[in-house]
Amino acid sequence: MRPDADPTPERPGIRVYAPPVYRDHWDGARWSKRYSATPTAAYACSCGQTRTARGQDAVAALITEYAAHKHFCTGTPAAPHEGRAAA
Repeated sequence: MRPDADPTPERPGIRVYAPPVYRDHWDGARWSKRYSATPTAAYACSCGQTRTARGQDAVAALITEYAAHKHFCTGTPAAPHEGRAAA
């Protein structure tokens, strides 16, 4: 699996990309106009649930949501709402 690839239900887990916010005083990049990348995250569970987030607050919320989902999830896929049983 590539480190930048999002997880899938077949390969569950969480991927977080968060560039550093604080830089050392003597770091030359600290004073440059080069902006860091936006934090992103994605998770997938073996039950089929997937989520993505973009931005610092959304990524933090997604990590919290993933921890809660992982705590309560049984890992079995949810029953489909399509087909004959849904009618």
